[in-house]
Amino acid sequence: MPVSDKMRLYAEKSSWIRKMFEEGARMKAEHGAENVYDLSLGNPDAPPPAEYNQVIQEIVKDTSPGVHSYMPNGGYPWVREALSARMSAEQEMSISHGDMLMTCGAAGGLNVVMKAILNPGDEVIILAPYFVEYVFYIDNHGGVAKIVPTDDQFNLDLAAIEAAISDKTRAIIINSPNNPSGQVYSEEVLAELGNLLKKMSASLGTTIFMLSDEPYRKIIFDDHKVPSIFKAYTNSIVLSSYSKDLSLPGERIGYLAVHPEIKEKTQLLDALTLANRILGFVNAPALMQRVVAELQDVSVDITHYANRKEIICKILKETGFEFTEPKGAFYVFPKTPIADDVKFVSILQEERILAVPGTGFGSPGHIRLAFCVPDEVIENSADSFKRAFARAKE
Repeated sequence: MPVSDKMRLYAEKSSWIRKMFEEGARMKAEHGAENVYDLSLGNPDAPPPAEYNQVIQEIVKDTSPGVHSYMPNGGYPWVREALSARMSAEQEMSISHGDMLMTCGAAGGLNVVMKAILNPGDEVIILAPYFVEYVFYIDNHGGVAKIVPTDDQFNLDLAAIEAAISDKTRAIIINSPNNPSGQVYSEEVLAELGNLLKKMSASLGTTIFMLSDEPYRKIIFDDHKVPSIFKAYTNSIVLSSYSKDLSLPGERIGYLAVHPEIKEKTQLLDALTLANRILGFVNAPALMQRVVAELQDVSVDITHYANRKEIICKILKETGFEFTEPKGAFYVFPKTPIADDVKFVSILQEERILAVPGTGFGSPGHIRLAFCVPDEVIENSADSFKRAFARAKE
């Protein structure tokens, strides 16, 4: 066998999102792109802000010596300084540039953190429904993913979390606004989670980290607010990227920030910085670091997504789906009209709608619909949704 047993297993269980992406390409070639309603991939389609185009055109003109050289593994200090000013306002406390690292996206940041904190066999709690790659990231560094369900509104189930914590628990990953549900955790429930982790850490004589994956923080609807994680819990780390709020997913630029009062901060930051290098990232992309430093108070026009959220929610309501209206991100996660979500996704495909089964996110009996597509794709899918729903009920 040319590949490892583990990678063969991963391939068999590979991301449903990518499977649907490939199926979409086949269907579009067969039926024409305008006749396929692809709601499977969370690929932001709002254009980058105009300020981005202006900044990058200016920055690429710089041809001075060393402009593309290595820099400290944590990123340019002056870039982190610009970011720390914005993060201080966001997290409602003073954060130094020394508390931050620039990373190759939030995914790179999560792998850096796992490398820095996990011993073989350590457990990381993830909350279903969850971003599908979390399990792989944890396994990459010898950890074990422990899956805990949220409640029927996709809010935190603190009793279930407490029951899942053991002497092997090293961290919990939260993702708010959530992919795939669009849920945003309240300030009150995050404070309760922080108190729980503090209590359990003391009881077990260990440190349990709260890792907050926040790439959708700026994509928020209906005056909802994403609370400060740092106010909720001291032993916390925020990870994010510019993939969604600047529509730059292919540029792989992100960051992480540790709480300024986190336990053994110097040792942790040293480990994170070393992990950034030895995992092969070395440093985050130099060009994009310089670009995002100029765009800390800029984001895409979220009315693109807010309008589409209204369109798809109206279609789902009229069709008869049960769902929790998303507060952020650009997904909705309705219940399927039959228990077998994979079968229902097949019915949707026959009606030329591409969706991702909730099974892929650890929550069977649901589908994820990504509404980061043109309005007409969503609008034109209405009759197909109604036919699929009726067929499933037969």
